[in-house]
Amino acid sequence: MRRMLLAAVAAVMAVGAAVPGAGSARADEFVGVLTGGTSGVYYPMGVALSKIYADKIPGARTSVQATKASVENLNLLQQGRGEIGFSLGDSVAAAWAGDEEAGFKSKLTKIRGLANIYPNYIQIVARGDSGIKTLQDLKGKRVSVGAPRSGTELNARAILKAAGLTYEDLGKVEYLPFAESVELVKNRQIDATLQSAGLGVASIRDLAATNPITIVPIPPEVVAGVGNPVYVSETIPAGTYEGQKEPVPTAAVVNFLVTHSGVSDELAYQMAKTMYENLGTLASAHAAAKDIKRENGTTGMPIPLHPGAEKYFREVGVLR
Repeated sequence: MRRMLLAAVAAVMAVGAAVPGAGSARADEFVGVLTGGTSGVYYPMGVALSKIYADKIPGARTSVQATKASVENLNLLQQGRGEIGFSLGDSVAAAWAGDEEAGFKSKLTKIRGLANIYPNYIQIVARGDSGIKTLQDLKGKRVSVGAPRSGTELNARAILKAAGLTYEDLGKVEYLPFAESVELVKNRQIDATLQSAGLGVASIRDLAATNPITIVPIPPEVVAGVGNPVYVSETIPAGTYEGQKEPVPTAAVVNFLVTHSGVSDELAYQMAKTMYENLGTLASAHAAAKDIKRENGTTGMPIPLHPGAEKYFREVGVLR
């Protein structure tokens, strides 16, 4: 009887050790990182972020998912199919409002803000011999505007509308991700591609390295005409891409890292904290991360902050 009792106690203790939070054991924290196409900026930055979390958050098990970016990421987060995702600011605002035209069938009530990160530059790049020098020159031309209802495509609609243009004014509209768009430009199947990404995005670097290009300016008056405060005037510095000798005015939209209400306060806190403590690693993955500033972490956030992120920003003095 004594041996049987000891065996039963040992079995109970073994089960207890396997229960999350029992004894010194710790349950795995699953962190699914939702990014974008592999030729954009979200993907390499997401891969770097995943590694940071795996290395720095105790018990974290991470994965990276290539997606169609902003709109898909936000819908996946609402469904709990990921813990953190990249998104453009106008897409975040549209998701919170439940803008069906922007790709959200209803208001996404579960999404929560984690951090303001870096600006996406809206980069309209035409083949050098296309004759396209201005936005008005896009009339009658073949243009790729990004994957359908992606953040990039929403940017394309907004900029064209502010310039007095619609898709009907274009000769042909293609809805393709960055890499595929560049291949069509190279093959002379389209004349231009609009890509919303960090400066130095791989797809445009690839195009500029093999073909003369023209970066089409987006004047400040067009940016102002969008009528959305998340759109700001910026400049693509000279030399950003091969053969680009002059700076080019354009529009930029802030990117955000977004999570959801089902993520624990502690995990959201750790995701914010470890990102800011490892910005050098992110910058090694892509130069766009050099624009991430902790003091801007809550600026312009169009949705409620996750309580875990709020705790971090209060801890470091960004919020008071």
